[in-house]
Amino acid sequence: MASRALDVALIGGPQYDALYTRLAEFTARTGYSVRVHVRLPHPELNAHLAEAYRTGHGPYDLISTHTKYAPAQAHFLRPLDDLLDPADLADFAPAILDLARVHGRLVQVPRNVDCRLLFVRRDLLADPHEQAAFVRRFGRPLGLPRTWLDLADVARFFARPPALFGYAFPGRQSGLFGTFFELHAMAGGVLFDEGLRPHFDTAAGHWALGLLRDLYLTWQTTPQPLESLYFDEVSALFRSGRAALVLDWPAYYGLYRDPATSQIIGRYDIAPYPVGPAGLRRVYAGCHSFAIPTSVKDLEGALALLRFLTAPESQRLEAERGAIVPRQSVMQALRATLPPDSLEARRLALLDEIQRDQMLTFPKFAAYPAVEEAVALLLQQAIRGACAVATALARADEVAWTLIRQAGEGQP
Repeated sequence: MASRALDVALIGGPQYDALYTRLAEFTARTGYSVRVHVRLPHPELNAHLAEAYRTGHGPYDLISTHTKYAPAQAHFLRPLDDLLDPADLADFAPAILDLARVHGRLVQVPRNVDCRLLFVRRDLLADPHEQAAFVRRFGRPLGLPRTWLDLADVARFFARPPALFGYAFPGRQSGLFGTFFELHAMAGGVLFDEGLRPHFDTAAGHWALGLLRDLYLTWQTTPQPLESLYFDEVSALFRSGRAALVLDWPAYYGLYRDPATSQIIGRYDIAPYPVGPAGLRRVYAGCHSFAIPTSVKDLEGALALLRFLTAPESQRLEAERGAIVPRQSVMQALRATLPPDSLEARRLALLDEIQRDQMLTFPKFAAYPAVEEAVALLLQQAIRGACAVATALARADEVAWTLIRQAGEGQP
């Protein structure tokens, strides 16, 4: 009998692709072949899916999505509450499942939890010559940055392009928007109020965007052009030994330990986020996930693939490579294997701390992806010096509110 086929659209990248090596095993177990039509970074994947489901019907049985993007896709996502048994989800952290709901309905199953940590070049910070030079320049010891102003000083000190950059950050799309969102919150700002009214043009917004502008334009701590860096490029720059400080995601961590992808093995350390002017740490966070469109051609096969990709074996593979997965049993088993004083144990403890009280999640509204894309372009203009910070932030409020109201959302 000819094998049945499932058509899928997936997020791609070095931090995600290892899971897909299991697809051959799924085919061997079930007889379903899996046709991967696209494997794209999230911005490109979102654009592809928006076009594919422009009429509400599209070609895929299963897609990759994210808890911040699913509200914009909810009109073509199949609710899963009546398709999954409670036992299917019993091992998932309840707070993570809550993030996966839109208007109270489960429309996706979480794959991993995304929240960044600060990665630092330990060898540079410990170098006696660097320490002495830093004291002469800034009048205080060189060490892990406790505040964002500390980070700015360390980044300025190590800004020696093109061989070394002080602090590299993503300069486009969701990477830039999310970085601004974090800084805005750590300055005490609330980006969207309960009525979804945006508040970019505030003291918090001016501090956040001003800092990013100085890091890029004034101090040249990050590579140019600004839009050349997204998450993959930031991580690769640090792993190549060409950045002193970056923020990076858990799923990239396996690449740090692999000699084929890392030139800094044994030379880096991990630290909490610096605190902002309001004395806060806020870490932009969410969950990658898998979902089934309403126009699915083979619901039985799609459910089988969904369960397989989020099964304990799949989540264990991702957790061992560094991801934080929502299955509690998998994370507990991983922690039990780690020496308490190891870098890996400390990494997981810091990520647990973020999930307890530092996570900055986004309001669930359908216009969010459009707002993110449009505002990121305005932030870029200010950071590059093409317009004033105040101009970009005032325009961001106007553009974001227009997009929210055009989607029929927000309180007038």
